[in-house]
Amino acid sequence: MDSVRWGVLSVSNHYRLRVHHQLIGSGVTKVLGIASRDAGRAKQAARELGLARSFGSYEAMLADPEIDAVYIPLPNHLHAQWIKKAADAGKHVLCEKPFAMDAAQAAEAVRYAESKGVRVMEAFMYRFHPQWAHTKQVVQSGEIGKVQFVQIQFTYNNKDPRNIRNILDTGGGAMYDIGCYACSSSRFVMGKEPERAISIVRRDAEFGTDTLSSAMLDFGDARALFTVSTQSFPVQQVDIIGTSGTITIFIPYNMYDDVPAEVRITTGIGPRMVRLGPAGQYRLMFDAFSKSIIEGKPVPTPPEDAIANMRAIDALFRSEKSGLWEKV
Repeated sequence: MDSVRWGVLSVSNHYRLRVHHQLIGSGVTKVLGIASRDAGRAKQAARELGLARSFGSYEAMLADPEIDAVYIPLPNHLHAQWIKKAADAGKHVLCEKPFAMDAAQAAEAVRYAESKGVRVMEAFMYRFHPQWAHTKQVVQSGEIGKVQFVQIQFTYNNKDPRNIRNILDTGGGAMYDIGCYACSSSRFVMGKEPERAISIVRRDAEFGTDTLSSAMLDFGDARALFTVSTQSFPVQQVDIIGTSGTITIFIPYNMYDDVPAEVRITTGIGPRMVRLGPAGQYRLMFDAFSKSIIEGKPVPTPPEDAIANMRAIDALFRSEKSGLWEKV
């Protein structure tokens, strides 16, 4: 095998607008088809994206023997269910975040996939961008000293009641949709798991989803603090503060693929701006996953990481109800 043939399990705007164009021309990632529960929508999407095949149901795609792996950008509450169905069909799985609705569901899906001999990974694409690889290297080098805290802002403004991000039963809300990035990236920077967590949450009176969530993750000798919102002016930024320097990532998660990312590193000598890229972080993620299949190696981000991230989110939801620190 010199390339992996992919199917996209859902006609999602996210895939069509942000992901597909980055995968065109890859030598190892070949997108073969796209599926919808509406055959007409699938055909239209395949035509627009230049894909060879369309499927009028998710089951039809999973039954295609020429599909090696599937990308799942379905609503959050469907992730675990379709990970297991894809595993039953012998398909490797790259699943959008959050991986599941809670850690127990995530662990069950991972165990099930592994029992079927397929590889599975959560699609946190930001980790594959050069700006994050460089940030991790600088932190590990000790240039900014010992990390004391990470501060994260991630917000957007979406009040459409029909949007899945505003539907409680489909896993909508700020914590699931973007708080998962804050948990993931703070764990990535720290290189370990938080011990406990606390949160303050505001919920929409109509939707029931959390629209303004602030949280703290306690890593023992360091902390992560973040605020995420679905009803605020769009902002995203990560600041890492150490004992002898700081790092600021200005567009940490939804970085454009046609311009370099900028990371500001400040030490005793003074600030410097590091420009990295341009880079297609989705292309890098898909290709890394494809190569792991081709070479028979572990996936670049182990599935246990997805379970660990859900443990942090679970603790934050428990804290919302208790008003107390909760063990992760």
